[in-house]
Amino acid sequence: MSQSASTSTICVIGASGRSGSALCRQLIAQGRSVIAVVRSRGKLAPDLAEMCTAVRQADLTDPVALPIALEQADVVVNTAHARHLPAILLATLAPVVALGSTRKFTRWLDDHGRGVLAGEAALKADGRPSILLHSTMIYGAQGEDNVQRLARLLERLPIVPLPGGGRSLVQPIHQQDVTRCVVAAIDLILGGKVSGPEVFIIAGPNAVPYRTFVRMVLYFSGLGGRPIISLPAWFLIAAAHIIRHVPKLPTIAPEEIRRLLEDKNFDIAPMRERLGVNPISLEIGLQSLLAVTPAHQDHTDYF
Repeated sequence: MSQSASTSTICVIGASGRSGSALCRQLIAQGRSVIAVVRSRGKLAPDLAEMCTAVRQADLTDPVALPIALEQADVVVNTAHARHLPAILLATLAPVVALGSTRKFTRWLDDHGRGVLAGEAALKADGRPSILLHSTMIYGAQGEDNVQRLARLLERLPIVPLPGGGRSLVQPIHQQDVTRCVVAAIDLILGGKVSGPEVFIIAGPNAVPYRTFVRMVLYFSGLGGRPIISLPAWFLIAAAHIIRHVPKLPTIAPEEIRRLLEDKNFDIAPMRERLGVNPISLEIGLQSLLAVTPAHQDHTDYF
């Protein structure tokens, strides 16, 4: 770590969120000065609040409070939605590292995806040294609701209906690798190795069919096998509307089902080469998250 990195002050927007809190803990463990920027102080973990150099409250839509919250920052990290980037860029002159989303590539663009595109456009137009990291689905964070929600749903289902039989590819990334990418981006900026806006896709090492992902979740959750059947997306979307009214059953939004028809596989050579991050395998990540591995099963059962 360079001297400028070790003595720098990092403002983390969204510090009470999953990615934000994980990043704060990592930066503090490295001896960095961290200013947590949150919308509500009560949502920040008490131990994290004590470890941060400061905790500042600001709504990202407040043009008065936000610049005050970002004062003294050597780098501003935005772990909130990328749609807030235009406001953040107006509120500070500091370099920015931000999390975006590969949702920007979907054929069914929604407000989330349009917000990511708007944030990226603002960052590129601004021109300052900055890095935007578009992540695939993030799993493994404390309290995350991607893999664990799927595991809860699978526990209730005797069969697994998937659009297109679950052939479309997914490439999830573990939270610890997201954190490593953000820290690497911060260090590139503080080390003077970024001259203008840069954009990277961050993802797991390999894409797998969604049905393989489901089988891996079943396996590492200790749930055993489930038959996977192919059903039309329109039918599953209609069923999703009904499931919303079933008590205690995890719900799946119709737009999530539509996106299961899209391949989400990306080249991460730039992530490896520029950020120096080699992500952990999905198998290792899921095993560490779900923490149940039936000893009598062979590891190839989910393929």
